[in-house]
Amino acid sequence: MFVQVISGKVTDLDAFERLGERWQQELKPGAVGYLGVTEGTTDDGRFFVAARFESPEAAAKNSARPEQGMWFAEVEKVVDDVTFHDCSRIETLFGGGKDDAGFVQVMRGQVKDKAKADEMFSHAADAEKVLGAVRPDVIGEVVAIHDDDDGYTDIVYFTSESAARAAEQREMPADAQALMQEFESALEVSEYFDLKRLTLR
Repeated sequence: MFVQVISGKVTDLDAFERLGERWQQELKPGAVGYLGVTEGTTDDGRFFVAARFESPEAAAKNSARPEQGMWFAEVEKVVDDVTFHDCSRIETLFGGGKDDAGFVQVMRGQVKDKAKADEMFSHAADAEKVLGAVRPDVIGEVVAIHDDDDGYTDIVYFTSESAARAAEQREMPADAQALMQEFESALEVSEYFDLKRLTLR
């Protein structure tokens, strides 16, 4: 799997959402290798899109389509400060993204220690057992490593925002705390996106 991560500020929310619907109806049928999308906006006017493709080649073919270029020219009129990241390395927990999630939180930052991160990802099954026992509200996770810098994007799928907030307040057992410390020693979080208006498909 290959993921394109796009984010920025929304200047016209209604138009942005209309253009998203238009892409699904008019452009998606011709997007060969397209697997799905997680997209949404935050209360402070930012947007986040993670588009999944079978391969970098499929994503490149989609980007090269004239109709895709024309569509994105319209998107550029209603967004600002846009950043793109291509992500060839994808790690997943709990089966990856979930289209039935009620809430999605995105964390973005830098890989502080690549060796520690690799070690952590190699024990994903153990992490699932520990986190699954204490965070049943977490139903999926996708970590996309940026190709163009030392950054990453971590997309976490929850049953609901209320369940996520309640779980955040509970004290975690020692093994879960150790796991979170391992995460923090390898990956630094610099930005959060709480996606309230959410599209998963």
